[in-house]
Amino acid sequence: MGSQEPVKHLEDCSVSNALGTWVFSVAGALLAIPVGIKKKSLAPLVFFGTTGTMLDIIMGITQCEREHAERQKQLLEAQHSATDASFAETGAES
Repeated sequence: MGSQEPVKHLEDCSVSNALGTWVFSVAGALLAIPVGIKKKSLAPLVFFGTTGTMLDIIMGITQCEREHAERQKQLLEAQHSATDASFAETGAES
């Protein structure tokens, strides 16, 4: 038990994953630049930039929730195995 990982809360994970992704934001900006030049407007930059940013945030939070669910499942399985082991020991002693 001495080698336990530090507890990572869901809020911390969401913030780090949401801020750590940048792929869709860059793709949106790269797509918006030629479209904006052709249309002579900043509207494509606003649209594609915000859409890419929202996709990055959603992907990061989804990944974080998936990791959190897996971690909770592992903790629950460990708790069940510890409970089963303690019942087996008390059954063997009596």
